Amino acid sequence: MSSPRRSVDGRPAGPGAGAGGGGSGSHPGSPAHGSHGGGRFEFQSLLSSRSPGAEPSAARLRASESPVHRRGSFPPAPAASPQPPPPPLPEEDCMRLNPSFAGIALRSLLAIDLWMSKRLGVCAGESSSWGSARPLLKLLEISGHGVPWLAGTAYCLYRSASWAGREVLVNLLFALLLDLGLVALLKGLVRRPRPSHNQMDMFFTFSVDKYSFPSGHATRAALVSRFILHHLVLAIPLRVLIVLWAFILGLSRVMMGRHNVTDVAFGFFLGYIQYSIVDYFWLSPFNVPAVFALWSLQ
Repeated sequence: MSSPRRSVDGRPAGPGAGAGGGGSGSHPGSPAHGSHGGGRFEFQSLLSSRSPGAEPSAARLRASESPVHRRGSFPPAPAASPQPPPPPLPEEDCMRLNPSFAGIALRSLLAIDLWMSKRLGVCAGESSSWGSARPLLKLLEISGHGVPWLAGTAYCLYRSASWAGREVLVNLLFALLLDLGLVALLKGLVRRPRPSHNQMDMFFTFSVDKYSFPSGHATRAALVSRFILHHLVLAIPLRVLIVLWAFILGLSRVMMGRHNVTDVAFGFFLGYIQYSIVDYFWLSPFNVPAVFALWSLQ
């Protein structure tokens, strides 16, 4: 004996269920309703087979298969070793990056100095615009050199027969030696090179003469001219001539390309100060008798 047919939910099917017809026990929501009841039954069975927790699982499965998740599923790369901090900039680089007002002003003055020095170097070479006057300026250069002044002062001191003349000449020799020492010291400390358009054909140079700041000829011209004007009685034309000699000598240093404008300007200032030092420490038979005792032995 065959068992009765049962519906999907386990209840016995009606008598008309086996023939597939639409009996009185069928209703629109039953699986056997309509000629296409089988398709609806399969569709509803697919819907009813999904449990409430199936959707999150499928979402997790799809998320695990996504490219983003696959990229992150690999083990993380080892972290790079921390880079050491960059070394601090030198002080001069910091000054270039953050220049102060004084630094900007100094650089501007130096640029103007170089520009003026190059424009005024009209006798820097034989091919310059005033190159024909270069031999005359070289004679003027020798007149302000330290060696002729030292040699001439020493000879006059040796030939002097008066105590007043010896006192003046001793102090002039002291002033010239002080000038040579201070200029050599400053040139060695500053070490400013001479202008690029200069020709190293100077008369009787020393090791520090390759440097430019300050101008030894300018310091000597200011020192000697002030010394002569204060201790020699001269006529007015001669006094004017001495002042012109000092000024033209300083100007010729720039025209020949030996120095920059600031070298000569500071040289004049330093020579003026040097005479004040010599005048303050004036040597006489009363304060340094040992120096003048050399003539007493003759």
